[in-house]
Amino acid sequence: MLTTDTDPETYRGLKYPWGRNTGPTEVQPIAVADGVWWARIPMPMSLDHINIWLLEDGDSWTVVDTCLDLEKSREVWEGLFGGFLQGKPINRVICTHMHPDHVGLAGWLVERFNAELWMSREEFLMCRAMASDTGREAPDVAIKFYRAAGYDDEQLENYRKVFGNFGRAIHPIPDSFRRVVDGETILINDRYWQVVVGSGHSPEHVCLYCPALKLLISGDQVLPRITSNISVFPTEPHGDPLEEWLRSCARLRERLPDDLLVLPAHETPFYGLHVRLTQLIEAHERDLDSLYNFLETPRRAVDCFPALFTRDIDSGSQGLATGESLAHLNCLLGRRQARRNRDDHGVDWYQQQPEGLDFD
Repeated sequence: MLTTDTDPETYRGLKYPWGRNTGPTEVQPIAVADGVWWARIPMPMSLDHINIWLLEDGDSWTVVDTCLDLEKSREVWEGLFGGFLQGKPINRVICTHMHPDHVGLAGWLVERFNAELWMSREEFLMCRAMASDTGREAPDVAIKFYRAAGYDDEQLENYRKVFGNFGRAIHPIPDSFRRVVDGETILINDRYWQVVVGSGHSPEHVCLYCPALKLLISGDQVLPRITSNISVFPTEPHGDPLEEWLRSCARLRERLPDDLLVLPAHETPFYGLHVRLTQLIEAHERDLDSLYNFLETPRRAVDCFPALFTRDIDSGSQGLATGESLAHLNCLLGRRQARRNRDDHGVDWYQQQPEGLDFD
């Protein structure tokens, strides 16, 4: 069972009704509101769990997010089927976005219960496209992309070895889906849930807002203690996901009330939505200022890690760190605060763009 604190724990402006370091057991979800249950499935990585939201829906269930397609994850689900779910079927699987820990078992659940998969269009199509790379060799355009970021030959070889891993923990995605769009309402258990879309961490991330219950299922769009990765990838090398993320956070802060209980995909539910959105915006703006100052002399993307990260970046985290560095660099380029030049070896160098000067 979930162990709760005597009083809600408050930390850095957020209030955690169940404390900051607790969670449900694998076999016994916890009620967070009428008809809304919090389940948790472990994952074998530094981010060691994902929260799954089980919504009573008449004589069936609606599930939000699914976990990776791993034997342990399926075992947890099997335990829920035979116990907590009381034999009622799953009629709808909603995935907040395309990342494997959220969509990994969606196809398996859809097949098992003849359920519908509900996603935004960009997330569904991008997930299928990236999963189709599984087992492929890294394309030349991706090698050129990471060479431009400053990877040496050994690092490029390591990238070749991990390319195509995206789909390895994803059960085959169904061939059809039910599209959800920003602003629409979904009726679940005779209550309306409004779709609220953000972007930056992923292309068209779905959050679910229930005014009657004062709940927000936030996925990875709003997490209480960690910040979601915002990255540029070879598929869209000139994209500006960080600017999209900042605008999304500001839009959610304007659009949603502050008294919601936020149900995140990782860590624990909390109050303080506006405070957290402001923290996320301000943290990235500080990082942009730090990076701008760091570019007083020309730097490659891989040289920019000290300006953005307080921890050492090892080979296992280099890919995400590179993507996040490029996201901040592209944001500075878009704001005309930096310029980029490619040398004769195909490597990009970034430098401050002093205020008032035009690009060449």
